[in-house]
Amino acid sequence: MDILVFGRPADGPPRAVRGPGRWTGRRAVPRTNEPGRSVSSRLLEVLFAFQPDQTALSLADLVRRTGLPHATVRRLAVELTEAGALSRDHDGRFTIGLRLWQLGTLAPLTEALRTSAQPFMEDLYTALRQHVQLAVLEGTDAVIIERLSAPRAPGLVSQVGGRLPLHCSGVGKVLLAHGGSGLIDGVLSGTLRRFTPRTVVDPTVLRSELAECRRTGTANVRGELTTGADSVATRIVDGDGAVVAALSVVVRTGSVKHQAALPSLVAGGLGISRVLGWRPGTRVRGT
Repeated sequence: MDILVFGRPADGPPRAVRGPGRWTGRRAVPRTNEPGRSVSSRLLEVLFAFQPDQTALSLADLVRRTGLPHATVRRLAVELTEAGALSRDHDGRFTIGLRLWQLGTLAPLTEALRTSAQPFMEDLYTALRQHVQLAVLEGTDAVIIERLSAPRAPGLVSQVGGRLPLHCSGVGKVLLAHGGSGLIDGVLSGTLRRFTPRTVVDPTVLRSELAECRRTGTANVRGELTTGADSVATRIVDGDGAVVAALSVVVRTGSVKHQAALPSLVAGGLGISRVLGWRPGTRVRGT
């Protein structure tokens, strides 16, 4: 079975963050001239410079992306390389090191989810031969933690570890719908980017869609994030009734009817939920 686990290496443009910090893809980092900067904060800033679409960075790239002095970045990069947190390629560029990758795999939520979801995702891929992806909520984004990619399926805007907007992606709408009123109000009161002519940016319409998502546990997106790509998504629930992730299938517009993909997708989501402790009759939080 020809599964490409990491999908296509393309991510969306960086988002703007208000305030004195710089956007690193995760958070606003204080400027380097602010007092009280610790060594650990500078080390983290160097590490956070790496993104799904920027996995290999030169020393000059790190200086530019962090805003730290050249000598400081060089010293930190050397120390991180010696510790195994970074690796250096033959061309001099830095990449995330094996020891840091091993540490990341210990994250309890994502590792348990990925392990539980893998068999069900493989079944979905085998049945549909389309992109199948698993995402969790982090802040105001959906973060992809696993994907099985079909070679001839439509191109995607993000890869494993990348972020998707909540208001116009399948997994994003599922996570947003079950994220609580505070999250919904915060996202819908902000500026909603229109990625394609079909992106829904009307807060009233979105609230109606999110209410329907909470009722059914599923979301349908038709060309809202990427022209020519549709998504069908469903929720994954743990034993306490909390929605902890979303599972989706991404298909080329017109290639697969949403209603045809939905039963297999929902069955997969329920199967993963059962592994996580959910049982029929458990009330889903926020519904």
